[in-house]
Amino acid sequence: MAELKIGEQSKPRFEFRSFGQNFCEAHKRMARLSVPVPEKVWERTSDEIYIISAKNDINNTKIRNGKMDIKTYVQTVDGLEQWNPLMKGEFPISKEVLEKEVFPAFMVEMPALTKDTYTYEEFIAMVKACPDLAAVRVHKQRFGYMVNDTICEVGNVLINGAKVVTINSESTEIEDIKKTIADCGLEGVENINYLQAIKRVIGMIDKPLANE
Repeated sequence: MAELKIGEQSKPRFEFRSFGQNFCEAHKRMARLSVPVPEKVWERTSDEIYIISAKNDINNTKIRNGKMDIKTYVQTVDGLEQWNPLMKGEFPISKEVLEKEVFPAFMVEMPALTKDTYTYEEFIAMVKACPDLAAVRVHKQRFGYMVNDTICEVGNVLINGAKVVTINSESTEIEDIKKTIADCGLEGVENINYLQAIKRVIGMIDKPLANE
């Protein structure tokens, strides 16, 4: 598994990802084509909260283990999306960070911030009070692979309890991802990122997932 070395600046990765009900054949091919990967990525589970905004599709905000992570969309090249880190923060979170980074990323009206810092519970209460925001529970069970030097995974994902399957390939090298898409039989499958998938599942976007 390609891993970033501490202190080294990595090139931003491009990503193909899709969501649907069943990727069994593609999963089989991905598993068989994969080189051996470290045991720690064989299977991983996590519980996260995604903050979804009806006002934007370019900033991806998630909270895991009390830490907030926002990535921002950079560009699409050959149908593959590139995202960059925008901010990382921890709870309790300061009023200044909420004012300058977090709520501007949601592109919604700023709530009245009367305290210097906010706990996770207070932040979620503000999110729930905003009609254009939703706090969505996402449970992930991810199986890691490596095909054509691209970091791959297949995941069983629960979005507010609704089960979907995701499959992905990411790398700094676009041609390697395109080869992996072809090798796994995923050509023509819609590229759907987490923001889009969650919005479709919760009804914020009126579109089906890839193979429904």
